[in-house]
Amino acid sequence: MRLSGGLILGYKMSELLPPSQEPSVSDESPQPPSRRMSRRGVIAGAAALAGTAAVSATAASAATAPEGRTPTSPGADRDTRGAKAVAYRNVRPFGAADPVDLLTVDGRIADGPVPAGAKVVDGGGRVALPSLVDAHIHPDKTSWGGDWVSRKPASGIADYIKQDVELFESQDRGIAERAHGLMAHAVTRGTRAMRAHADVAPAYGLAGVEGVHRAAERLGHALDVEIVAFPQHGVAKAPGTAELLEEAARTGYVDFIGGLDPISFDNALDEQLDLVFGLADRHGIGVDIHLHDRDENGTKVLDAIIDRTRALGLRGKVNVSHAFCLTNLSESELARTAAKLGDLDITVTTVAPNESLVLPIAQLHEHGVGVGLGSDGVRDSWSPFGNADMLHRTHILGWVTDIRLDQELTDAYEVGAHGGADLLGIGRSEFKKGDPADFVLLRAQGIPQVVVDMPQRDIVVHAGHVVASDGELL
Repeated sequence: MRLSGGLILGYKMSELLPPSQEPSVSDESPQPPSRRMSRRGVIAGAAALAGTAAVSATAASAATAPEGRTPTSPGADRDTRGAKAVAYRNVRPFGAADPVDLLTVDGRIADGPVPAGAKVVDGGGRVALPSLVDAHIHPDKTSWGGDWVSRKPASGIADYIKQDVELFESQDRGIAERAHGLMAHAVTRGTRAMRAHADVAPAYGLAGVEGVHRAAERLGHALDVEIVAFPQHGVAKAPGTAELLEEAARTGYVDFIGGLDPISFDNALDEQLDLVFGLADRHGIGVDIHLHDRDENGTKVLDAIIDRTRALGLRGKVNVSHAFCLTNLSESELARTAAKLGDLDITVTTVAPNESLVLPIAQLHEHGVGVGLGSDGVRDSWSPFGNADMLHRTHILGWVTDIRLDQELTDAYEVGAHGGADLLGIGRSEFKKGDPADFVLLRAQGIPQVVVDMPQRDIVVHAGHVVASDGELL
């Protein structure tokens, strides 16, 4: 990710606070060791954003609880189930200087006085921030919540796939249970939605898709989930996979058909892409393809994806995950490719794996290309790392891109919040009237400090209701 030029997303902190109130990192919070100005030179300031932000809320000083109701204190009962309207008193959207009340009705931000009969939750002066979106995660593969798994050396995707199968066969808990544990944990960390890739291969059948679907059903009150039928073992390389992908599309459980490195891994560019795009077209679903190639193979596949998207009229229904080849393009080549992607509303996702492979987000945004951020694999055969905490992932995004300015830290947060929301088409949560009431309440001064310190998400709100409190799912 190259942040020079700024990311054109969401709010600017300076638009919400007077200059004297610009948030800074708390002196009481532990800070990372100081570094030199930049590993790659001075980072340019963020570009000005068009328009101004408005917070749909009533002033806290004028707010009162409905007659006969006692406001709920931060440490008391936060069960809001069954309430049509919920008022969150004494909160500071985006770290604003003055606390306000946020009123939610039928899962949306509303304005006006708090109606009688509304549930009232006291935010205790906490900062309110939009919940985050995990645009790329593999919950079916995880060992989360189970015994420690020791990994073996691997030299490529084929080795990882073999170890995937070994892990799957060794687990005494089914995919639905393991996926639910991880996805529920993500909710407690402030994730409002995710795009979950589930392996489809002869070794598993549809167990991955069905398991993630069951986990998503259990969490329907707290998490929006899209499912990708992902042919991790390839299409041409794994006979029988094409039929399984067709079956997955017919179940109605999946929102996307996936693909994987059609040239370098499957050695079947046209066969794989024709199948994937054909299924998407026939079943009215989308395409989300893993593309790891960094060389001309990657750009060749990307061109083929662009051509098929245009030919089949799948504008706005195609995503390319990782898209490492974009990081090696010259400035002019990147501009030309990004213009084609933007014209067809083909989005991309990054997991910010390292400095050299994180996508050039600012440049992609200049051409209207949507960019989402994701966790990728979590405690699976590919890696012992990962925690499905998207705030931690925004922290990683900031760290690997060596940012240091408040606006740049805010931009990183907004990739995880607004970028993911745009990619999944679920609407941004910006505290405007009619926005989805999906947000977190936490102790901080503002977004920059939150990205650096990653404080506990004390209250997680989804569709207007408290779904997690103090790290526990409700």
